[in-house]
Amino acid sequence: MSLNIDDQDLAKFILVGDHVLIKSKTPQKRTKTGLYLPPNVQEKEKVISGYIVKTGPGYPIPAVADSDEPWKSKDEKVKYVPLQPKEGDLAIYLQNSGYEIEYKKEKYVIVPQSAILMLIRDEGLFE
Repeated sequence: MSLNIDDQDLAKFILVGDHVLIKSKTPQKRTKTGLYLPPNVQEKEKVISGYIVKTGPGYPIPAVADSDEPWKSKDEKVKYVPLQPKEGDLAIYLQNSGYEIEYKKEKYVIVPQSAILMLIRDEGLFE
């Protein structure tokens, strides 16, 4: 399933919960020995990699009800357990767990954190 999105700014995208927006790396077009791979071989790969563009807030924590203290204000601010991936990380993830979207002719994938198998973080990458 693919979704085409036009006329928006990527900074306006808000991911919900434990979801992560990933820009997939370009797949290998050749093997190490130099043979060209047809597109259907690349589609059958189950584990692929890409760079994390945005992350959601994390897993929501249920609010504690203070029913014995009625004088307290009822501020219901949602708290979250933060996600492990950060923007700029290289993620190795399961391809079948994601939803593909197209934004300004670039393909992105939205995956839950549970579909990410491994992260590679290079602190000096963006310095």
